[in-house]
Amino acid sequence: MKKAEQKAPLFDVGTLFMTRNIWRGSDSDPRTKAPIFTLVSKEIRTAIRSWKFIILVALITLIFIGSTYVSLLAIAKFREATSNENFHLYLKLFTASEQSIPPFYVFLNFLAPLLGIALGFDAINAERNNGTLIPLLSQPIYRDNVLLSKFGPLSVITVLFLSITLLMLGTVMLLTGVAVSPAEFIRILLFVLVSIVYVGFWLSLSILCSIIFSQPSTSAMAGIGFWLFFSVFYPMLVSLLMSFLVGNPANFSEQQYFHYADIALNLSRISPSQLYNDATAALLTPSIRSLGPMSLQQSFGALPTDLTIGNSLAVIFPQLSGLMASTVVLFAGCYFLFMRKEVRV
Repeated sequence: MKKAEQKAPLFDVGTLFMTRNIWRGSDSDPRTKAPIFTLVSKEIRTAIRSWKFIILVALITLIFIGSTYVSLLAIAKFREATSNENFHLYLKLFTASEQSIPPFYVFLNFLAPLLGIALGFDAINAERNNGTLIPLLSQPIYRDNVLLSKFGPLSVITVLFLSITLLMLGTVMLLTGVAVSPAEFIRILLFVLVSIVYVGFWLSLSILCSIIFSQPSTSAMAGIGFWLFFSVFYPMLVSLLMSFLVGNPANFSEQQYFHYADIALNLSRISPSQLYNDATAALLTPSIRSLGPMSLQQSFGALPTDLTIGNSLAVIFPQLSGLMASTVVLFAGCYFLFMRKEVRV
């Protein structure tokens, strides 16, 4: 008799044991974790050990160090031109800059999408191509648990942003001896929360691309294409569209100019990067009263004081709701497509 031909396994041994142990031992050990927590821990370990994540973290850390150094140099100039009541030392760390290097929140606006795209562009299609998705779904696991686990690396992003922010605050506190005020600390925490939502938007977009496209390289190019379009090309398209529709705004009256600026700003807010930029600028700069154009009549009688945290949140409520709604829509698209996706050998 001829020996049976040996076939290559469709999945690796580590994934097999992981999927078998998801439910194994649930009767003997009452402390056994639910399947969703096992899958999330597996995704977090995979994200931390990947070189793409390590490189991006190193890049963000270097930018954080450079932005902190430049902000400390620029704070002295702002200190001389600002009164004691309106000077916010720790908020200036994220907004102050020299001509050579932009502030930290601008850098984060540019690099946070890459972090989300890098963590999600091969979330589904890589497992399907490696043959690990079929044995995983053959276990008593719901499909939505598998999809939700792909958003587990967002907790790593949360820890990363909180660590960098607290490290920045602690370093400046040791150098200056000035304690951070509760209002500044709350505003900085809200800035971190908005940044996490912004990364979650791009993570949802990259996971959606990984469900639609079968090759990880194609989904990565699609995610980077969306990022370049909204970050670089979309503002140029809005400017060209407005100049084509209304002509040269230099000949407009005051009312016509404000109407033109309002339309252009609303069109630019379709981009998630513009929403993030408006929200973070209003949170980190308490003196901002409006994110749109204001006439002299509208600003007449306004007291030269900073807004409270509640008033700043009221100003950026449209931006926050738009960013969160976009993230929810992308997640709903991922859920719909993945639940209806046919998985074959």
